[in-house]
Amino acid sequence: MRLLSAILVVVLLGGCFTSGKRGSERGLAIHDLGLLPPRLMTDGQRPGMLAIEVRAPLWMDSLGINYRLSYVDASQLREYARSRWAGPPAQLIEQRLMQQLDLLPSGQARGKCVWRLEVSEFSQLFASPAESNALLQARVFWLDPSRRQLAERRVSISRPAATADARGGVAALQDAVGQLAVELLEWERQLLAGGRARVCAEG
Repeated sequence: MRLLSAILVVVLLGGCFTSGKRGSERGLAIHDLGLLPPRLMTDGQRPGMLAIEVRAPLWMDSLGINYRLSYVDASQLREYARSRWAGPPAQLIEQRLMQQLDLLPSGQARGKCVWRLEVSEFSQLFASPAESNALLQARVFWLDPSRRQLAERRVSISRPAATADARGGVAALQDAVGQLAVELLEWERQLLAGGRARVCAEG
């Protein structure tokens, strides 16, 4: 009995020293989309108000940083073991677009037009062990205050990763979200100039 107790104590002590940061070469790395770059649109620049809602599939509703090895099996989604997002990707994307484009959260959008962004891919895609790109794919819907569709477009943004690891993938995904903001602003200007979103400039 004493021998069994001693073995259990050794096992428990071993677990204490091998868990957390002491049990690996580095601790768990937590990433967001980085410091806020210069805002593309500031308060008062937009006629009317516009809100945003970002949706993502259930598999993306986690903190895992995803990657695919297209040279092995592009259909298999993988996660980095020691790196995580600070929040679900859809929330991080929504927050960054709100900051850069002076948008409202969808919960405050009553009587306002809304961009609904349905993200289908937000991952690091490896063409080879040393070469990878961030890939952001989505459909964007412009909805009027009654939630009728005014316009729709698909976006597919790829950005090269400087390094073949989680840090390189995160930096490239940050760039992809920044490019998404630029493209959405240009789309907004085109629709307003063409009169298709005139109702959104009146409120």
